[in-house]
Amino acid sequence: MKQERLLKLREVMAITSLARSTVYKFVGEGRFPAQVSLGGNCVAWVEGEVLEWVEARIAERDTAR
Repeated sequence: MKQERLLKLREVMAITSLARSTVYKFVGEGRFPAQVSLGGNCVAWVEGEVLEWVEARIAERDTAR
């Protein structure tokens, strides 16, 4: 089983430069990886999925040129 680091919202916002509301909007639209429930009101995102999303945005930019 692969070990994945879980990121809290503040880390996700720092990595992506997205605002809190934009992260949740994109998740709702299926445009950003969904969060993982840790119990209660606590959620986190899988680091690898967030980094893949960032890399995909960079690839989209590069192919649009």
